Amino acid sequence: MKKYILSILLSATLIGSLSISTIEVEASTKGKIKLVEYKNCTDLNAVYKGGVAKAANVKNKGGKTKHQPFVSAELYKLNSKSDRDKDGIACEK
Repeated sequence: MKKYILSILLSATLIGSLSISTIEVEASTKGKIKLVEYKNCTDLNAVYKGGVAKAANVKNKGGKTKHQPFVSAELYKLNSKSDRDKDGIACEK
């Protein structure tokens, strides 16, 4: 019985620490980027050479690219109109 309770407490502690670190990472990246709706891909690529992806695990459907996209769901949402092939990466280059 003691092993069972100890396992539950250890699991809860690990889950709690993971969620706290995730929140800190998200908060720190939000402070470093400007959430801007760019007029076109030329303007967006001047700041983010590889474009903007909504998630780190999206795959480019368009073909070979030179640069890795910057990952930000919020920034992608503002510029999703520039994602012509609807692969989850706006203005990939």
